[in-house]
Amino acid sequence: MVVALAVGGRQIKGVAMAADGSLLHSGARRTRADRGPDAVLETVLDYAGELARHHSASAAGIAVPGLVGEATGTSVLAAQLGWREVPVRRWLAEELEMPVAFGHEVRAGALAEARLGAGRSCRSFLFVTVGNGVTASMVVDGRPTREDDGCAGALGQAAVRPAGGPCSCGGAGCLETVASAAAIARRYRLATGEENVTAKEVQGRTRAGDPIAAGIWREAIEALADGLSAAIGLAGPERIVVGGGLAKAGRSYFDPLRAELSKRLAFREAPRIVPSGLGQQAAVLGAALLAQQLHLARQAAPPRPRRWTSPSAGAGRPAAR
Repeated sequence: MVVALAVGGRQIKGVAMAADGSLLHSGARRTRADRGPDAVLETVLDYAGELARHHSASAAGIAVPGLVGEATGTSVLAAQLGWREVPVRRWLAEELEMPVAFGHEVRAGALAEARLGAGRSCRSFLFVTVGNGVTASMVVDGRPTREDDGCAGALGQAAVRPAGGPCSCGGAGCLETVASAAAIARRYRLATGEENVTAKEVQGRTRAGDPIAAGIWREAIEALADGLSAAIGLAGPERIVVGGGLAKAGRSYFDPLRAELSKRLAFREAPRIVPSGLGQQAAVLGAALLAQQLHLARQAAPPRPRRWTSPSAGAGRPAAR
């Protein structure tokens, strides 16, 4: 039995997974990042502790957004959570007193799609999440490609519109300033002066014939096609799996995206583009799979040499091997 969390800007999703992959719990807590980074971390620790105690877990997994150090288990920078250089894995392991697997949310989601979702039976695919940002992970033979510096997969920071507006990364004209769900909503609000409009509402207004909404929707799809065509030329995936909030947009999103991508790939046939098979659960299921892998690896590892102490040895003397 393992438990896992995926920490997002709005929700912290949690699951408890049995050894056969069945879920005994699936739930969520509000992140409420407005309370500050320490409060978010406390919610993470409390939720994980509750799940671990209730389900008698042997290991835990956690997936986080932003820049991560997977080798050190550190959240290097998660702006939406207010985290910077937070040793998430160590603190969670201390809280739960069990081994903890740690990973980036998009790589965890890619692993889950490869094992359980839209990437099954596919030798190579690019998993792209389009939500508040745009991130990607390449999967080959069922495994997300390794990243060492915490920055790989930042597809949203590709400069597809060099003369465009500023990005939170410090650049300008980045893909996520045009193609992300957050950008679609923000650009519509700026163009109309209307407040509290979501990307889903922009999609609905596009269907209803709103020319401003239609233009912003089209530009988002064209920008994503530009970014994907570059990634395809570099990595050559057999399939593209799109996750995140916009993956639920249906044919009004995927049909024009396929058409725009085909225009840009005159030198080859465009790979098949499909929505995520796991939806918003991809990252947390991936974190659970990472926890299972960690538990199995620890079981398979040879036992550590024990240190024996002679019955006649005095207190505090070095133990004999």
